[in-house]
Amino acid sequence: MDTLEKIPLFRSLSPEVSQRYARGCFWKDYDQHELVLDIEDESTDVRFVLSGKVRIISRIAVGKEVILDEMSEGEFFGEIAAIDGWPRSANVTTLTKSRICIMPQNLFLEILRESPDIAFAVMKLLADRVRQLNMRLSEHSFLQAKHRLYAELLRLSRPRPGNPDQRSVSPPPIQRELAERIGSRREVVSRELNALEKQGHIEKSSRAIVLLRPSELQRRISEAWDE
Repeated sequence: MDTLEKIPLFRSLSPEVSQRYARGCFWKDYDQHELVLDIEDESTDVRFVLSGKVRIISRIAVGKEVILDEMSEGEFFGEIAAIDGWPRSANVTTLTKSRICIMPQNLFLEILRESPDIAFAVMKLLADRVRQLNMRLSEHSFLQAKHRLYAELLRLSRPRPGNPDQRSVSPPPIQRELAERIGSRREVVSRELNALEKQGHIEKSSRAIVLLRPSELQRRISEAWDE
């Protein structure tokens, strides 16, 4: 039987309690690029990624989408609909073959009522997501597309091994994906990436986008906020 052991949120549960909750869940395999949830879907269950990777997308205008997040093993989505009972506010699609645990709303709420530590962990996660959304909203309201691109590259990047002053985004996202992340057009992203490369601030390859001078990107963002 599938278990909840891979889900960090439930690590505080005893094996017996974890197994009891697991019996009330459903388990489903998804192919790559398969729709998991759509905007306005009226389902209220919570879904936990056991393996694979999914992408969360919001439609902010007719024909226009913004990538909000990507989730992999151990992460979960759908908790807002489970808590307030409203239709889904985002689209979720798999990026790779994925296995997902589907926990019914009543079971999820029962766990929150019976396990204060888990309820507090969900509260912290929701607070973090609100902060991230507020930051993205502020960026879309006050920053130009190029500065939103700098901010997104910094968010996606990780420290580059052997080069503590540099960061890298690997594998490199395609330009259309970057455009969807910052609410802009692919042509704008292409132009700005080429400009950064010519200025010696980034290095592009088939394996990564290397931020050679991340501090310079951060400086430009800070100056844009002050304008």
